[in-house]
Amino acid sequence: MYYLMMFVLYGVSLLPFPVLYLLSDFLYILMYYVVGYRKKTVFENLRKAFPNKTEKEITLLARTYFRNLTDMMVETIKLLTMSKKSLQKRFKCDLTVLQQLYEQGKSCQLHLGHNFNWEWANLFCMQGVKYPFLVVYMPLANKSADRMFRHFREKFGTVLISAKDMRNSMAPWMDKQYLIALVADQNPGKRRRAFWFPFLNQMTLFYKGPEMSARRHDIPVVFADIRKKKRGYYEAVLKLAYEHPAQTEEREITGSFVSYLEKNILEQPEVWVWSHRRWKHKYIAGETEV
Repeated sequence: MYYLMMFVLYGVSLLPFPVLYLLSDFLYILMYYVVGYRKKTVFENLRKAFPNKTEKEITLLARTYFRNLTDMMVETIKLLTMSKKSLQKRFKCDLTVLQQLYEQGKSCQLHLGHNFNWEWANLFCMQGVKYPFLVVYMPLANKSADRMFRHFREKFGTVLISAKDMRNSMAPWMDKQYLIALVADQNPGKRRRAFWFPFLNQMTLFYKGPEMSARRHDIPVVFADIRKKKRGYYEAVLKLAYEHPAQTEEREITGSFVSYLEKNILEQPEVWVWSHRRWKHKYIAGETEV
């Protein structure tokens, strides 16, 4: 099955961008109007996050989101045959802060959210820094699909770290310099490993692991924001948030990231993943952390 999938997707990836975006338009119609992929979840999340928006505004935002989602799908497939030159033309980011930290002999944590197109961001960043580039990811249940996405992400040399076995996966890197990218807005599977914060008009759980690791090892933390400039073109901005995390208080780093992410989502909500079941955990009044 894996080889059949890769054969088909490789053929699709050879298509020029204008044709790929025609395919994206078709997938949008299929997903939004025919299949209704997680449409209920998207609308529920948007209504909770934007209680002051009218139903017309929510519907427009949902449609725009689904268009961006199908764009990312075809853009990810394009990575199979996309050259470094083409990626650098379509994705821009000033990596100076990462280069400076590397020259200082420090490792670095890069915190970002599920903003399109994080797959391009991973590979762009990996190409432009001297660090070994580690990316934490959640293995997929479907083994063929998991193998396929590993191929996409490892194409230019990214090292994938399984979120299900962080301790063992990180062991070979603890005495080395590294840059690790953490998509830090994942929905925690276990409440005891998370902090509660107000986020998009509702109490929300965020993993405490990234902060705890940064504080324990005093690893500088950089926040990243990805913006979609126009179809097929993105730009990321990096911010050195904490150079000495060991000097921070508990919850400080996570709280700053939550505020940073929320601000960016409010400015361009259509590029954040609304189809995740992000708010499965229910908040108990008065609960600050679990």
